[in-house]
Amino acid sequence: MKVIAFLGSPRENGNTELLLREAIRGIEESGFAVQVFNLNRMNILPCQNCGGCDDTGICINEDDMTQIYDAIKTADRVILASPIFFFSLSAQAKIMIDRCQCFWCEKYLLKKPIPSGPYGRKGLLLLVAGMKDKIGATGLECAEKTAKAFFRTISVPEHKTLGFSGIDAKGAILKHPTALKEAYEAGKELVKVAP
Repeated sequence: MKVIAFLGSPRENGNTELLLREAIRGIEESGFAVQVFNLNRMNILPCQNCGGCDDTGICINEDDMTQIYDAIKTADRVILASPIFFFSLSAQAKIMIDRCQCFWCEKYLLKKPIPSGPYGRKGLLLLVAGMKDKIGATGLECAEKTAKAFFRTISVPEHKTLGFSGIDAKGAILKHPTALKEAYEAGKELVKVAP
């Protein structure tokens, strides 16, 4: 089973990364490796809405997205982890998602969705918001809608979402009573294969 993860946080060892590490630990303890893409360290141009992928499903820009495209096409499990910035996913996460327009063209215009593979395709969304109460909940909800569109476009028909609000200071996730345990268990659940 191939598992890939996108880290959309620019903050080294921040709350989002700590949460993702716990999910990965659950996956690795289940016997599977995880390929992690640290989006903040990658050279990814924004989508130019040029129409270059309309007829082919292939983006005409050549940058670090090339390795991401290959990974998405062959993945059985996809994890997206992002902090909430201004009620949405981080710019790092969103720039990668926008460049998946070529998958949208391939699926909906060319009628060539990514095959489900032997294990099916499932996802996990990890979100961390600094704001709390209703404001934090709104940020999580807005980001989740964008992520849902991403998962649907790359032919991941189902995903679980773990979102935590009121987690702002670096390392604050470590003090949350259940977040790390939930992420660990979500990782294990993600790679569980029905008999």
